[in-house]
Amino acid sequence: MDQMAQKVKQWINEKKDPRSAHWQAGLEAVMERFFSDMVPGRLIPVRPLEEKDMPVFNKVLEQLDLSPGLLAAFLPPFVADAIVPPDSAEELVRIEKGKPSYKIIILRPGKENRILCVECSEHAGKPGVDIFQSGTLLGSFNYETHEGCISELPKVIRAHIWEKNKWQHKDYISYTMNWFEKTQYLGGADVIVDENYSFFHSPTLIKTNRIDALFLLIYEVLHTRFQDPEDLYKDLKVTGKKAESKEMRLSAYNTLVQNYMLDLLNVMKGLELIDFKSFTNVENEEFKNEFVRTVRKLVADLDDMPLS
Repeated sequence: MDQMAQKVKQWINEKKDPRSAHWQAGLEAVMERFFSDMVPGRLIPVRPLEEKDMPVFNKVLEQLDLSPGLLAAFLPPFVADAIVPPDSAEELVRIEKGKPSYKIIILRPGKENRILCVECSEHAGKPGVDIFQSGTLLGSFNYETHEGCISELPKVIRAHIWEKNKWQHKDYISYTMNWFEKTQYLGGADVIVDENYSFFHSPTLIKTNRIDALFLLIYEVLHTRFQDPEDLYKDLKVTGKKAESKEMRLSAYNTLVQNYMLDLLNVMKGLELIDFKSFTNVENEEFKNEFVRTVRKLVADLDDMPLS
């Protein structure tokens, strides 16, 4: 007997509703199937999206506010249409068979997994959210429209699946990074964020000031981006580190880093994420120093990368 079947058997032995037990196990099996593609704290499509899927995905992405350890999968119709509740669980059926379904599954891993299943298709007769744990349907939220369902997701997530344990330094970094990446991708500043958990908005979370927080975000974004050596060397127009002298290599790195940093600063300015005009004279001086320091740090990181 596999692990999911054992879970279902245990839940049913504990007098849980077999319909809820089977449906939760099915949802967990879907997440397990795509686990290698999941990135904690981020909404991940389980397959490449078609053009018609993008408006739904982008709207969900804008509204979905995830704490750093949550796993979230976006299921377009190609996948979602095949993920249906047991026939006997009529109350869990939210969309008519044959209509294109858009589902979001959000999992909070733990001793007892908690899982949310969202149906947010415009074709759903009953768009909404169902919440499960230990084979039990904990509750449901029903909405008149799919827009209403999507716009209420932050409240539902915060109340029912958000990680409420004390966050570590890395959690604030991850949460803020995920918000900024979504903001960049969507090209707008309307992405939902809880400023009480974002170090960019609340630098005191990590015992720093807004200039240090600004450059920490820039460093983390570029440090992550530079982990792809193939793209990096393409940008540098070299075949590998052995192809140049150290002096030429460091000069190329320096130029690359500065260009990327200026691009990010322009994005922040364009999206009005930070008011540069409000900087004091002391902050302007600190800005210059942190820019130079961050360039040096990223150049050093690049030079420490393994040879290609």
